[in-house]
Amino acid sequence: MPVYRGEAAHAPYALSVSSPKIEAIDKRLLKATAHESMMHQAQQQMDLLKKQAALIMEQVRNIEKRLEISHRIYQADMGFEPVIGGVYYFYQKKNGQYALSMVAPQEWGFSMPYASCEACVRLLPDKTWEVLE
Repeated sequence: MPVYRGEAAHAPYALSVSSPKIEAIDKRLLKATAHESMMHQAQQQMDLLKKQAALIMEQVRNIEKRLEISHRIYQADMGFEPVIGGVYYFYQKKNGQYALSMVAPQEWGFSMPYASCEACVRLLPDKTWEVLE
């Protein structure tokens, strides 16, 4: 069997009977298939990134909520030093001011000295407050 060298080795047509069959390529079908595959892969990647972005934005909103309540708590009356991991109660006084207490609403009995309990909170290691209820 002859071995073709030079330009003949890359001929776009069969050079002998035993050469593999060469068929014309439907370029429109090739492009359409490649385009469809590309769009599918790109859409999958974009969907994944959108899910990740949504998760990150939810985490940002949670941190913003913690910061907001933390600012309010640090401006409130506090007659003790809170301990990390401790559970406390954030009250609004009858005069509109706020206070942090170790006493739960149900522990006051019939004479709760505050207008309302705003939240049950826990002090986190980063010194922000997590709302528990």
